[in-house]
Amino acid sequence: MSANPYQKYKNAQYETASPEQLLLMLYNGAIKFAGQARIGLEEKNIEVANNKLKKTQDIINELMVSLDLDQGGEIAGNLYSLYEYMNRRLIQANIRKDPKIVDEVVGLLSEIKESWEEVITKMRQGTVQSAGGLNIEG
Repeated sequence: MSANPYQKYKNAQYETASPEQLLLMLYNGAIKFAGQARIGLEEKNIEVANNKLKKTQDIINELMVSLDLDQGGEIAGNLYSLYEYMNRRLIQANIRKDPKIVDEVVGLLSEIKESWEEVITKMRQGTVQSAGGLNIEG
């Protein structure tokens, strides 16, 4: 059975995206799912909140494993620690049912995403050699 046209389009997006685009897609997904979790918490829909928080954590875990700690040095180590912190905060948000904690994580994700956007822009302009230990070569 073949996928519907929308699913084919979405799959093609991921399959043809550059490593940089995939990185930004991960951040966008984490921010989106965290926002949906926040709404679930506000509406006391615990199942939705739990599922969306877990999806956010899955994406953060993917960001963690994509770091090259050997080549990335201090920047990669700091990102890893920040991702660990965000995961712990999401667990706390889920336990406490606290949307303010989700807001904190969304703020951190948004700041990091903006920083990566700047790095990617500079890489494309040829003014940066490395992307902070993240393996964006594929």
